[in-house]
Amino acid sequence: MAKNLTLSCEFFPPKTEKGIANLSAVREKLVPLKPEFFSVTFGAGGSTQDNTMDAVIDIQNQHAVTNIDAAPHLSCVGSSAERIRTLLDTYRNNDIHRIVALRGDLPSGMQAPGDFRYANELVEFIRAETGDFFTIEVAAYPEVHPQAQSAEDDLINFKRKVDAGANSAITQYFYNIDAYRYFVDNCQKHGIDIPIIPGIMPINNFTQLARFSANCGAEIPRWLRKKLEAFYDDSASMNAFTVDFLTDFTQQLIDLGVPGIHFYTMNKVDPTLTICDRLGLIK
Repeated sequence: MAKNLTLSCEFFPPKTEKGIANLSAVREKLVPLKPEFFSVTFGAGGSTQDNTMDAVIDIQNQHAVTNIDAAPHLSCVGSSAERIRTLLDTYRNNDIHRIVALRGDLPSGMQAPGDFRYANELVEFIRAETGDFFTIEVAAYPEVHPQAQSAEDDLINFKRKVDAGANSAITQYFYNIDAYRYFVDNCQKHGIDIPIIPGIMPINNFTQLARFSANCGAEIPRWLRKKLEAFYDDSASMNAFTVDFLTDFTQQLIDLGVPGIHFYTMNKVDPTLTICDRLGLIK
């Protein structure tokens, strides 16, 4: 393993008993990676708040055995300061020391953004309320946030989060190495020196990936799009190709000297475990 390279894995909160059992099994299989943390997403306007809470507390309860931190996502748009304060108190009371602080999307039908408009305001609030108790992760967008006016504006917004007290950043997934490299270079020129950890998204369903990528502003390079389209319904061949591709892609990132790798697992063991095994990342 590359020196000082950290790993982390992201899950979405299960909504059913079957989903809870599946996530528990997935986490157990990923423990040998010795990730720094398992993060759990948070729905628009906190729509999965209870599920997120249950999942992260379950992860934290196993910390004595696994030594893996729990990291709840916390989105602020559509929420009140009092509600965020209550969540922070709950996480502190459960000895959770890491938070992924995000703006989030305004829930459908909700007009008012709440007490917070942007993620930097949430980071400022967390620091004002809790000091240095939490390690705060924020989002970064190598290919520019879809709602940003320009790449420069997006970088300025990112710097606001850093200046507010973020410890490190996790990127939106991307499939273009140059986009990440160019983004990190620009960050350094703007005096941003926190670790910027690339996010790796598995490719299980091209149609779903294309739709999600269009919404979040992640580019699928033309050559990759054409390759994936050519598989049609041959999921076995597509899965074999994508694992090969992502293994090589992850190795290229490691060769760049990235500080860590964050896997968007989609609550599945593969391809995360296969990629890490091939690259010798299982400690």
